[in-house]
Amino acid sequence: MIAQQLVYGVILGMVYALLAVGYSLVFGILRLLNMSHGSVYAFGAHMALMAVTLTWGLPAAFIFTIVATGVLNVVINNVVLAPLRARNAPNITLLISVTGVSYIIQNGLMLTFGSTRMPFPKIFDYGNITIGGVTITSTQLSILIVTLLLFAILFLITNCTKMGLAMRCSSQNPKAANLVGIDVRKVVTFTFFLSGMSAAVAGYMIAGYYEMVYFTMGTAAGLKAFAAAVLGGIGVLYGSVAGGVIVGIAEAMATTFLGSNYAEASAYVILFLVLLLKPSGLFGKDNLEKV
Repeated sequence: MIAQQLVYGVILGMVYALLAVGYSLVFGILRLLNMSHGSVYAFGAHMALMAVTLTWGLPAAFIFTIVATGVLNVVINNVVLAPLRARNAPNITLLISVTGVSYIIQNGLMLTFGSTRMPFPKIFDYGNITIGGVTITSTQLSILIVTLLLFAILFLITNCTKMGLAMRCSSQNPKAANLVGIDVRKVVTFTFFLSGMSAAVAGYMIAGYYEMVYFTMGTAAGLKAFAAAVLGGIGVLYGSVAGGVIVGIAEAMATTFLGSNYAEASAYVILFLVLLLKPSGLFGKDNLEKV
């Protein structure tokens, strides 16, 4: 039973990690908590549903979901955040703005797709694998493979490309990055697209896993992913992965030993303890200006 729940927790944690990476990417560049990220995740799940309903096929639906969600995130930055940054608005103004955007996206999904839960076809359904009495479904295995592949791509982009170098420079000192010829605006746009892409993949995977989508599905998931990002050290990508897995396992264990009614609280208990004992997170630095 415990081993089975651990598997479930790791898979769930990988999805939280995908979302947490989206928070960390934006925070690493702008020092901003993008509180619309959970709604962007819900948007990605609904785009996946629309593409699957139109029978475009799995690869086309996957690509459409990533592009549409990435574009939405870029629009949020260009239309809402960039004008505020140009006027040197304080971070609290940006935070309030993206929180408002979150509700706009949610209500837009409700008006477009309805307020009821809609079925989503199961993805990668090729049977089950049993190892040592632990059953792993093909969907769970697919989620693990896809998320690990995405993490590898993100690692290569941020550490082995010119754009990744530009992202790191912009994170350390945007003014100095501009002085040496880096277009920080393009870096920020690219970062928002990557953040939206991670949310889209998470939305697609979790919609296929639970076989349903609904317009508020990003609320709880977004908050848990935020807890995972803080736990690992917000702004640190590998910390987000570790934080997501820990939160997922904690939720699975809480379900096993305390019941499903208490599972939702596990992430927030972890968030409280981290903020109390080590606000910078497991892998974060005490001075966030140097993250």
